[in-house]
Amino acid sequence: MNPDPFEEFGTWFERAQTSGFAEPNAMSLATADANARPSVRTILLRGWDRRGFTFYTNYESAKGSDLAANPRAALLFFWDKLSRQIRIEGSVEKITPAESDAYFQSRPRGHRLGAWVSAQSRPIRGREELEERQREIEARYPGDVPRPPYWGGYRVHPERFEFWEGRPNRLHDRFVYRRDGELWVFEQLAP
Repeated sequence: MNPDPFEEFGTWFERAQTSGFAEPNAMSLATADANARPSVRTILLRGWDRRGFTFYTNYESAKGSDLAANPRAALLFFWDKLSRQIRIEGSVEKITPAESDAYFQSRPRGHRLGAWVSAQSRPIRGREELEERQREIEARYPGDVPRPPYWGGYRVHPERFEFWEGRPNRLHDRFVYRRDGELWVFEQLAP
């Protein structure tokens, strides 16, 4: 294992990207609301570097509400064909508006329109409501589609990584990196 968890993540992620997965960047995001009720959903990793792991969403969605009340999260990458998973836990913050704008403009037009159409996590009357709203938004933005003020990115700042690899007889490998100030403490855990 590399002594740097970001380097180790890069090695494992590259392997997943070249192993035929439809969405190697799919990850589970676990949050908890102000009352500590947990929630988990699958989203897509849209970028990562030494600052952390970035994803985008509607800030007014259920996950956005959770993160406003409790800005901590856990991520889980699971690649079944490789018998590997990576867990990441840490604090979460919104990224800059400029970063959100840049990513938003890179998205296909339909995805940009969809960010305006969907009041994510809120009840709707039915599919017709979405289609009607789609027509309204397409008419409002026949050209460029600006980023909605309630849509943008979050970055998870890792404080803990756990790398798991399946082994015969359930004697799996588990390696943990914990942040201690500016350093990473490394240890192996029993399966």
